[in-house]
Amino acid sequence: MNRQGFGGAAPSMNFSTRTTETSINGRSPSDLTDEEIDSLRFELAKTEDEIQTLRQVLLAKEKYATDVRRQLGLSPLSNIKQNLSKGWQEVQTSSPYLTASATLDDISHSSAYVRTRDSLSQAGHVTTSVLSNMGVAITRRLAEMRNLSHTISVPTMRHSSTFKSFEEMVGSVKDKVTNNGDNSGFERRSSRHST
Repeated sequence: MNRQGFGGAAPSMNFSTRTTETSINGRSPSDLTDEEIDSLRFELAKTEDEIQTLRQVLLAKEKYATDVRRQLGLSPLSNIKQNLSKGWQEVQTSSPYLTASATLDDISHSSAYVRTRDSLSQAGHVTTSVLSNMGVAITRRLAEMRNLSHTISVPTMRHSSTFKSFEEMVGSVKDKVTNNGDNSGFERRSSRHST
């Protein structure tokens, strides 16, 4: 192979030299002779042909490598898993990760974090209990209203004791949820400030 870049004899003028010479001589591409233009077009066509050949060779090599990996029992997924595992090990041993981990450990054992976690946990339990009770009560009232709807009309049903009781129950649950959240927060804050 006596082509440029493939270990053959060096051409009389390589690309970087040509660029430098045209800028030194002050010639622009429009100042090229027909012979130089033909020569450059030939070099461009030859280079593009070499690029195409290299792409074909690369594709064949990739197919061969894939076949060898398959024969070895290595799948793309196993390669990805191996790379991720190696990367995660590198992250876990890095200085920033170790520093951040120690900081988060300190925070998770701080008294402010523990108090906040406990308060949120308690609020979650109370909310779950209220919503559960409300769901049971609503289900029971809707069943009563369904049974009642077979016997009376809708306008009459709105004035029934069951419907009014349902409205009161929803209102009282709403009041309990909103008042418990406000009062408990106020009581906790005022007890902290008094100590």
